[in-house]
Formats: sequence, structure tokens, C-alpha cells
Amino acid sequence: MPLNGSERTTVWPGKPYPLGATWDGFGVNFALFSANAEKVELCLFDPSGQREVERIALPEHTDEVWHGYLPEARPGQLYGYRVHGPYDPANGHRFNPNKLLLDPYAKALFGGIRWSDAHYGYRLGSTREDLSFDRRDNARIMAKCRVVDPAFTWGNDRRPEVPWSDTVIYEAHARGFTMRHPDVPKPLRGTFAGLSTPAVLDYLKGLGITAIELLPVHAFTDDRHLTIQGLHNYWGYNSIGFFAPEPRYMTTGVLSEFKTMVSRLHEAGIEVILDVVYNHTGEGNHLGPTLSFRGIDNASYYRLMPGDKRYYLDDTGTGNTLNLTHPRVLQMVMDSLRYWVTDMRVDGFRFDLATVLGRESYGFDPAGGFLDAVRQDPVLAGVKLIAEPWDVGPGGYQVGNFPPGWAEWNDRYRDSVRRYWRGDEGMLPEVAGRIAGSSDLFEKRGRKAWSSVNFVTAHDGFTLDDLVSYTEKHNWANGENNRDGHSANYSSNYGVEGPAGDQKIRAIRDRQRRNLLATLFLSQGTPMMLAGDEVGHSQLGNNNAYCQDNELTWLDWTRMSGEGAGMLAFVRRLIALRKAHPVLRRPVFLHGRVASEDGLKDIAWYAPSGAEKTAEQWRNTHARCIGLLLNGHAGQYLRADGSNADDGVLLIVLNAHVDAVPFTLPDVPGGRGWRCVLDTRVADGEGDGRMVLPGKPFPVDGRTALVFVLVESPERGDVAR
Repeated sequence: MPLNGSERTTVWPGKPYPLGATWDGFGVNFALFSANAEKVELCLFDPSGQREVERIALPEHTDEVWHGYLPEARPGQLYGYRVHGPYDPANGHRFNPNKLLLDPYAKALFGGIRWSDAHYGYRLGSTREDLSFDRRDNARIMAKCRVVDPAFTWGNDRRPEVPWSDTVIYEAHARGFTMRHPDVPKPLRGTFAGLSTPAVLDYLKGLGITAIELLPVHAFTDDRHLTIQGLHNYWGYNSIGFFAPEPRYMTTGVLSEFKTMVSRLHEAGIEVILDVVYNHTGEGNHLGPTLSFRGIDNASYYRLMPGDKRYYLDDTGTGNTLNLTHPRVLQMVMDSLRYWVTDMRVDGFRFDLATVLGRESYGFDPAGGFLDAVRQDPVLAGVKLIAEPWDVGPGGYQVGNFPPGWAEWNDRYRDSVRRYWRGDEGMLPEVAGRIAGSSDLFEKRGRKAWSSVNFVTAHDGFTLDDLVSYTEKHNWANGENNRDGHSANYSSNYGVEGPAGDQKIRAIRDRQRRNLLATLFLSQGTPMMLAGDEVGHSQLGNNNAYCQDNELTWLDWTRMSGEGAGMLAFVRRLIALRKAHPVLRRPVFLHGRVASEDGLKDIAWYAPSGAEKTAEQWRNTHARCIGLLLNGHAGQYLRADGSNADDGVLLIVLNAHVDAVPFTLPDVPGGRGWRCVLDTRVADGEGDGRMVLPGKPFPVDGRTALVFVLVESPERGDVAR
């Protein structure tokens, strides 16, 4: 019986495109790129994945693609490859047919990698290191690829297509978000199915976010040294397949689970953004395992050291760097992106260490091959693209230098806002520029204010609660003697390191959390918040919890009805305030050059005296209190549907001083007074609603953020417009 019995499976020539294993309704076409291989064998396995039932040499070799068609193969078939060629590390070749290899284009994986010395192409412990050769077969302990049937009924699914200016991003972990959720059935916790349950969808929709950004969901490996310590690669920045979802996030292993999650999030009006890792793979440096790319065509897939191809260029800090200057590697990444958009219907991507993707042989180039390919691609034209604009290579810090169409993580926003509220001197000019959208970084080539993705916390670093509870990192659980993780956190514990029983300290911390989040959602640009910050999630001072797949990182949902209830209400109020006021999310940069007909500028900064700040006042390094006026009547803005995006006049007052500051609310044309609509002194942020008259000092408590809306004279409307 073919595929499982003694008879040989029928093999036809097949086609060199598309790459991967493709079910066409009649059989399966297998195609694998390797420019330097001498022979490629397709290995078929029984349903358990433990027994290799047949080994088939792919019969055709066209344009550096090895291919064959199996008319008797069906979806569900498990397979892998053995690739023959020279084992010559000095010249960049590491072929070893004793190692079963994953298909780079596999749409699904089965099982996991059980670590053993047999996964290495060389003999571990040999004095010749990777110049030696290992003949052990690793197939039984290796993950397998699975042929998939892509059919799925999407029904009335529609992409939310949220405009960039209206976007609110929520960064979450696909597993950790639901592992402790009491309303998610236990079998579904930690999975894509768990994320699509009614309880989770209702929560996300009620919060008001417009996009969920999931940490890597591409299939990834656990570092061997972590498994020895009983730890796991929790974050997932160790990709081994760019088309297959991570099996541990699935209850069934069937692709429909991921697609169902996307469809239900879309129905709730929420976009799905994937954090993707195309800069390196989980195979490590020259002493790493042989799992896929290394054994298929090491010299093509990786950037190797000029003059000594035994070693890898490492612009990622992970041991290797994918070679996107090779046309077939570039094709793989582009095919992967298009697949996740067309077949899986995701709405965008956040690119890890994106500077790597723009590197040519001479360094980063905003007109490099990958960035140009993305820019002209019609499939990617309608999705959100976000760069983490740095890597560890030379000239790796490129914030503001990505091409039009890209948004970028803005770490200068993060650091300046943290330092301002911590009370550092001389921060006002810097933080003002960041709150106004960072035009100094992004205003070029027609880029918009949304290009700056503003954040105070992210998965990499302290949570918001830890940011105001710890002065130092506490990463001892990671097993690296607290050497890992950032040391420059710009944090403060306000008197006690870690949890505090003192009510005064706790009150200060709660206020500072509200101040930081208020600044985030009141800033021009695209806000991104870390999941769990809205309920006070803590990682006990661990600012690099990449290997902590446990209750340290899993969100504690009991806080929603306890200590975190007030904070949750506050965040909901903030997001609702941002949505209600278009002036908080203008698509263009505001410079005070545009005014309404009554002469009031679109943006202006005020000193506590009630007058616009002077150049001399900006130079005062001791100043920590400021007012930001945003005039929603200045300029003409239209929504996507053509309706008017006119707004009122807002005044945002920020006081990072420890002590109260008398602040005179400005007297502006057409205004009768100012009504407070947000107050960070209050747990849920609700302003008292009283009207404050302009021209008189108003006491602003220390460490407080306030938002006022101008109460306009009845006759002002026509004049202002």
C-alpha cells in the first residue's frame, strides 16, 4: 500500500513552484530550494511521526529547486528532508544527510524537537568542533512537517481596516494572556482558541483597543541550554519556520484554529498584528544544531564571514543572520508575509530587529532590497508595517530612517517619558517633542505622525507596575546571574524595592502608573500598551522574562476585580477620551503654524504663568510642569468617510514636580472656562467636571496629569471654524 506499505509510492516530476508541500486536490507537489545540494530525499513518516516509511529522491532539479509530485499523498502526511552535499564548513557548506530537516515552507509542524547531541551536524565534544562530522540519525526525535489542506470558510469576514491615526495597539502573548483566565475553558488556555473565546473578545472590545499585537507565533525552538535548566523560550524569538504556527499554541494542530481566532477578532473590530522574526533562525552560530536551513543550503540562507565562511555574521546577537540579499531567501520572506496576509488574513506585522532586514553588504539602506520589495508589493500595501528600528550590528540604530509606509517603535519616547515622570532634570524640551509626535525623527518623505509607535513599556523590559516598584532589575530566575536584560530602565521604587506595605508609597506608585499611561494616550502618534499593565501585572522586577513560561509572566486575571479594577477603569477612560477627540490623533505633525480664524494655534505650550513658554523658559532645566494646548478647530481634517474631524480645544497639564504648582489656565478666544475631564489623582481618572475660570492660578498637585476641555462661548463655533 503506497505511503505506508511495501509498495513504492508513485512519483511524478512535479513543478518547481510553488515551494513547499502543496495539496492541489489530487496529490501533493514537493519543492525545495537548494543551490548547492547534490541530492534531496523526501522522507515520509507514519501518523505517529516515529517511523520513516519511505525515502524518495526528488526526481527533478530545475533552477536550483528540487521537486517531485506524489499523486497518492494527502493532507496530514508527515514528512521531512535529507539533503546531500559537501560537508565543508570552511567554504560555508554543512550538508549532512543523517539529519532530518524541516521544510522552510512547511505550513504546519507535528511534534517537537527533543534535544539530543544527534541534532548537531558535527560531533559534540570533538576537538575539531564543527569541522568534525556526526553520522547519527536524529529523525525519531525531530519535529516533522505536515501537509495541510488550506480550505477554510471565512464567511462574511472583513478586515477592520482601522486607519493608522485611530489605531491603539495592545501587545500580548498568545499563551500567557489566557493561561490563568478563569472564564477560558482549561483545555483552551494558552492557545489561539483561547484568544477567540467570548470572555476574551468581550474584554478586548470593552478595553477599546483596535489591534492586538501577538508576540511571535511562527514555529520556534527552545534553546537547549534553557531546557536543561527547566526553562523555555517563552517569547518565541527563535524561529525555525516562517509559515507554520507554533504547535504549542494550538489545541488541534489544524490551521482553522488560527483562522477562526482571526475571524472572531475581526468580528469584534480588532486587527491582528504579528511580531515576526525574519532576521535570524533558531539554529544559532557555527556550533548550533542542524534543523533546517543550515542543512539545506547554509551558504545561501545565512550571512557568512567574508574570508572565512565557517563563521556567521551576527548582527542579531543570536549567533546568525539570515541573508536577505540572496534572492531565494528574500523570496521566502516575501512569500511568508504574503501567505499570512492572504491565507491567514492577518492585518500587519511588527518586524523584530528590522534594521537587519534593511542591511546590504555595505550597511543599512532604506532603499535596500527587502524594504523596496515590501514597498512595491500589492498584497502588503494594505497592511500595517512596524519596524523595531535597531540591531546590534554597526550603525544598527536607525530610528526614523525607515521608508514611507512604515511605522517604528520609538524608544526615545519611552525613555524621555519615563525620565520626565521620574523627575529627571532638563527633560521638558525632549518630552514635549515626543508628546507632539517626534517630528524631528519622522517628518520627512511625506511620513505621518502615526509613524511614531509610542510606548512606555513592552514585553522587553519592566512591566508598568515594576517600572514604579523597582530601581534595579531582578533577573535571577533566568539563570544568568542577573547579567541579562537592560540596566538603564529609568525606573524608581519610591522608597522600597519591590512590593510595599506603606500606603503612601503605594499611592505614589499608583499615581505614577496613571501619569505614564495618560501621557501615552494623550500623545500624538500611535499608542502601544503592554497587556496586563491595565490591571497592574508584575514580573517581580524581571525585565527580561524571555524564558519564564510560568505564573511570573502569565496574566493574573483576579486583579481585574481587586487591586486592578480602578486601573482598568482608568485605561478604558483614557482610550475612550482618545477616541472622542480627533485632536489627540492628528495624522499630520502639529507645529503651531496653523490657527483657527480667531488666531488660536493648533498646538501651543504654556508655562504655569498661563502664557506661552519662551525660549528662556525652555532652557530652564529645573522646570517640570507644562501645559499643552491642542486646538481642534485649527486646520481642516476629514475622516475616511469624508465627515469633518473638527474638535474642541483641549489643555493637558503635566506636573512632574513632587510639590504642587499653581498653574494659571490660559485665557483663549471664545472660551468661558475650562472643565476637567481627566485627573490622575483619582483611581479611575474621572475629572470633577467643575469649570475653572481662566486667568487665575489653579493648584496642580505634584505628580499629576490633568486634561481640561474648553467651555466655549455659544458664538465661538462659527468664528473658530
